Amino acid sequence: MSEYGPRPWVQRHWDLRAAANFMLGGTGAGLLIAAALVMPSPRFAMALALVFVAGGLAAVWLEIGRKLRATHVFFNPRTSWMSRESLVALALFPLGVAALANPQPWLLGASAAVAFAFVYCQARILRASKGIPAWRAPEVVPLIVTSALAEGAAAALVFETGPLAPLFLGFALAARALAWFLFRKATRSERGAAALEHPGNLLLALGTALPLALIAAADALPLAAPLAAAASIGTGWWLKFALVTRAAFNQGFAVPHLPVRGTR
Repeated sequence: MSEYGPRPWVQRHWDLRAAANFMLGGTGAGLLIAAALVMPSPRFAMALALVFVAGGLAAVWLEIGRKLRATHVFFNPRTSWMSRESLVALALFPLGVAALANPQPWLLGASAAVAFAFVYCQARILRASKGIPAWRAPEVVPLIVTSALAEGAAAALVFETGPLAPLFLGFALAARALAWFLFRKATRSERGAAALEHPGNLLLALGTALPLALIAAADALPLAAPLAAAASIGTGWWLKFALVTRAAFNQGFAVPHLPVRGTR
């Protein structure tokens, strides 16, 4: 036999609490970026964005077995994307609060840049998990980043109805859909890819086509903005949840040469 070993199994170390960091943290970071780019009065949106990011980080903390050792995550930024994410978060909150108190353009721009760095670190955490074929694909990085931008732009649409907000959401949704197509193409043959088909189809139909149609009909539909936001965010969260908890099959192992006991 050329290969021997058990079939791959779904990892059990990261559950809903870990997925919540990508869901809440991604939306919060995306909302900080959208608030800086398309919102003249971003205070309430930025406060909500910081709550989202804090909620995601708190969910990860709840997953830790020995919670008093959470500070150890800061000790290895040279090689760990999780350490880098944590250090970026330390800069994100002071900048976000400063921009919230005094929304000057340079503070808004700085908070948006750090928010982008935060979600990029999140994407690289998955990319660095070499034992999970669905996560280690390079295409997972643009998928996570564009998902955060789309979710943040959708949340911003609830607070800002000017022309820039729908335009930014349309661009972000198109980018996320393209990133999903590329990711699905790259991981179609991997074990666990089937678990992403339904969330991916929902992402395209309810999370992309429907919000774009609602944006186009916003003048005739009073609830178009919140419905588009809910569809965009909900389908993005569902895809991330499935990616972290259902499609995360490890590689398994193989034994090309079995030991043979000698005979006397």
